[in-house]
Amino acid sequence: SLSKLQLKTGDLDPRLFSRLRHLQKLDLSDNLLDKFPNSLTLPDLRVLNCNNNKLEDVTALKQFPLLEELTYENNVYLTLNDDYKVMFLLENLRLLNGKDITKLANHVRRVNSRKLTSKVTAHWEKFFRDQLPEKYTAEQVKSIKKKFLKSVQTNVVYGPSSLSEFTRWRVKMIAEEFLAYSLGLELNSDTEPEEKMDENEEESTESPREPAEDVAQVGDFSSYISNVTVTPSKRKRNHSKSSSGNKRSKTQANTEEEAALNPRKSSHEDVSAEPLHFLQCHSKGNSREDFKTQLWSCVFEPVLDSGARKDPIVSSSRTVATCGGESVCLIDCETGTVLKKYKVATEEFFSVAWTTLTMVISDSRKKAHNILAAAGRRGIVKLIHVAADFCYGEIKAHKKPIATVCFSPTQETHLFTASYDKRIALWDIGIPDSGYNFTASQLLVLETASVPLRIALVPTCPEQYLLAGCEDGCFAWNIKLDKGQKSRPFEAIFQFPDEESMTTSHRVDGLAFLNDDVVVSKSSKPGCIYLWSWSRSFDAKGKGCQRTMSAVILAELEWSTTDMSYLTLSTCPAREYVFCGDEKGSVWMYNLASHTAAWGSAKGKRSERRISPTQILKWPELRVNGEQPPEILVNNVVTDPAFTYLVVLTSVNITAIWKKS
Repeated sequence: SLSKLQLKTGDLDPRLFSRLRHLQKLDLSDNLLDKFPNSLTLPDLRVLNCNNNKLEDVTALKQFPLLEELTYENNVYLTLNDDYKVMFLLENLRLLNGKDITKLANHVRRVNSRKLTSKVTAHWEKFFRDQLPEKYTAEQVKSIKKKFLKSVQTNVVYGPSSLSEFTRWRVKMIAEEFLAYSLGLELNSDTEPEEKMDENEEESTESPREPAEDVAQVGDFSSYISNVTVTPSKRKRNHSKSSSGNKRSKTQANTEEEAALNPRKSSHEDVSAEPLHFLQCHSKGNSREDFKTQLWSCVFEPVLDSGARKDPIVSSSRTVATCGGESVCLIDCETGTVLKKYKVATEEFFSVAWTTLTMVISDSRKKAHNILAAAGRRGIVKLIHVAADFCYGEIKAHKKPIATVCFSPTQETHLFTASYDKRIALWDIGIPDSGYNFTASQLLVLETASVPLRIALVPTCPEQYLLAGCEDGCFAWNIKLDKGQKSRPFEAIFQFPDEESMTTSHRVDGLAFLNDDVVVSKSSKPGCIYLWSWSRSFDAKGKGCQRTMSAVILAELEWSTTDMSYLTLSTCPAREYVFCGDEKGSVWMYNLASHTAAWGSAKGKRSERRISPTQILKWPELRVNGEQPPEILVNNVVTDPAFTYLVVLTSVNITAIWKKS
């Protein structure tokens, strides 16, 4: 409650309010507010009281997409037109000034919008379409746009005259969206600056203060998106350069598409997972027609103050970080809301990882904060303090792209970066002070024989051994820091069954631990995922480096026969599940709870038969502009520790979120 404090608009400091990520009720009644700042954030706000202020405009309230109850009585400048604006802007609004507006709001959002859209398009077809030549100049477009916007606001009339201001507001919005998606014109909104980086800077330990971008939902105009031919880009990640686009408008930046779907029935045993959301929030230049951006990595945010390192279930959260193309997004899996979006126009992000640091940010008190590391094609690690809404620094880790990153589970400042320069580096990212100054240092360099694709720390000894799946094999290193040697060759390479014998030479593009001992790895052998024992395969007592060791296979999982690379796997240790997507948009799910006890015994034998998936989640019949994308590759699939949500990242710029019933 901030009622009766003589507050003016300037007193609402976005830097303070943006930290209140879980605030649900806010009382600002009986103050002197004339408007709302645009960047208060408050992503979880449900109830807002602004009675007895001097508000003149309500459009800034769209930044609170989950708002359910709103009161602003006794603001003399607000009219019935403003009531209609908030009903349109706030999709979850139920109560306005104490009245249930659910039915009226649905009418405003759907019937009213549909009729106005029909009138706007008819006005264009009748009076303006033929004025634009087949080949037109920028000046011609600018001129006709100006005339059309003026004409359409004057001539398109609908509803009572008391709502004429609201109608003009909606007509202008619809007309601008129509022009943007029919002719490819920019929308008239405040533009946002691109992030600019100096490629020749020394390793940065200062605070560039790059604000993360907040993303809100806007009205859907998908029926007027031109038809798209979907051609997924090639599987190579290391050479796809991103050119910097033009400055984008806020309205385009705020677009996240959700599409209608008809889920097909899944095969095998049903674990009752329902599709929740299909989001298109990593588009290059915020284009709705981008179905080429590859999405690569997603990690659930740890819950603060929950004893996260002790109990993974307690630490389960519904917020996930995803990356692909030029952006990193923070998504609420339950609502499908994109809470934050961070963009670097010249980057292509391949990997994200979370850690929790105890920092002194203000008033000299130490507090735990979640930090997100993101890296990709430029070889730079971005460090983002999500709650404070900015990237506080970067580490120039490698001169070639970074394929994957991960934090140590026991040393919260220790970050591993695996790069196309055939090195895996261990960094201490330090802890930023109250001014966000920090010092990063390189502790170790692990030499690899080929490009490392996936890395995993051995759960029983995460400070001693690291495992990596590479372009040409599966390797292990001793990473103990008390061994003087800073640059180290691999200690072991593992050989696996081939068609007739054993081989060490194969691409390992999927790697994760199912429990303390069982490793799950996917290689170039079609149709197969291996489960093998770390403790029985790795001979810790042997002397010397670069030894060849045979992986003790416990079982094979039946999987797709595709030879497509980089479709990685993941595990949910607490629920003893393995997940892997395929080249047809499906997710193969394996419940291995009935097998792990046998494998764990001293004489645990290999399962004779290949283990079939418990269930295959089929890609639903998802249509974009009336068409179904022809080829959908599942690059990655991840669950939260409790297996409540399943997040699927695809090759066609669609993030799919499923929920387990």
